[in-house]
Amino acid sequence: MGAATMEPELPVGQRIREHRERQGKSQAVVAGLCRITEDYLSRIERGKKTPTLPVLMSIARELRIPVAVLLDEPSDPRPRTEKACADRRVANALLGHVEDPGRPPCSTAELRAAVDSTWRAWETHPERFSAAADALPGLIHDVNAALRRHRSDADTHARREIQRCAADMYFMLRSYCRRTGRADLSMMVADRGLRAAEEADDPIRIAAARWNLGHILLGTGDPDAAADVAVRAVEQLGADPQGEAAAMAGALQLVAVVADGRRKRYWAARERLAKSATPLATAVGDGNAHHTVFGPTNVQLHAVSIDTEAGNSRAALALADRIDTSRLPLERRFTFQLDVARCWDLLREDAAVLVHLTDLAAVAPEDFARNPMAIQMVTDLRKRARPTYRKQVVDLAERVGVR
Repeated sequence: MGAATMEPELPVGQRIREHRERQGKSQAVVAGLCRITEDYLSRIERGKKTPTLPVLMSIARELRIPVAVLLDEPSDPRPRTEKACADRRVANALLGHVEDPGRPPCSTAELRAAVDSTWRAWETHPERFSAAADALPGLIHDVNAALRRHRSDADTHARREIQRCAADMYFMLRSYCRRTGRADLSMMVADRGLRAAEEADDPIRIAAARWNLGHILLGTGDPDAAADVAVRAVEQLGADPQGEAAAMAGALQLVAVVADGRRKRYWAARERLAKSATPLATAVGDGNAHHTVFGPTNVQLHAVSIDTEAGNSRAALALADRIDTSRLPLERRFTFQLDVARCWDLLREDAAVLVHLTDLAAVAPEDFARNPMAIQMVTDLRKRARPTYRKQVVDLAERVGVR
């Protein structure tokens, strides 16, 4: 959590040095693990050298922190201010700073419809952060008001349904807060989501809450804890889960797969993917149980991610060519195409990088603007673009706020 308090204006090199020294690691040790020279790392930390994306990712892995922590640098102050204002409205609502006593109460059915509608926008809207920032403050108020009204209600069914609505809302807030850089709020809403699922006495939502917690732990650089949470949650679903329980067990296995990859245990990640996740995916088919998007397609996406993380770019691209992501939610399509762009970036195939980044900026502009890795790839691409496509690179850079 301490990483989130670092000053945003620090250059990348200084952030690397701060995290390295905080962990008591020498330049020689980190450089050796990243397969770069100690002098190269020293120049990066002194701001004399800008690390390439693969080097930056390697350093982030060795320091066990997200790349986003090292890249949290504003590229365009005006949109950042607008984003900050929208994010602040959501944070204030979560922290109870904003109440609307004149807002009429809504029925349980209306609350369910509002939660589902907000989720649909989050999964499909190209400007989903703006849509969520508009909807979430009111929804948070309505859910909290409903929880207070029904706290002592004798109608057990209504009370449990409101808790289910609360859990589902907090699941979405976990994703929103994580991607807006509020790791502290992500952990808070994950805990609230788990408590709501437990109050609803809903085993599948309890598993979904732990899936959300696992993703937060991955994002904060603690793959060991993420794997532990996921594996324990799978065990609690039973030895032979069926239906939604099987889908949740598979989604939790994918959390453990990612954790293995983050720890560079690529063989373990591939084995878990083949032996644990794939059979469950085959059994349930493609679906979106509690917004986990688990199924054969998502398993294939994780196979691409493993090879990407392991540096096997050509193998990852060969897998990617066989995957149809057209039916997946926007976020998963974005992540997949960003992985593909990363592979081409590692191979220094700049024209292919440009094609994928241009498409991403058009399809999901707000995701792009909030993704440090995407911004860094544009920055690097602009530095080395050839004259034949330099204009297109400059146009893309201007569109996403890279100077």
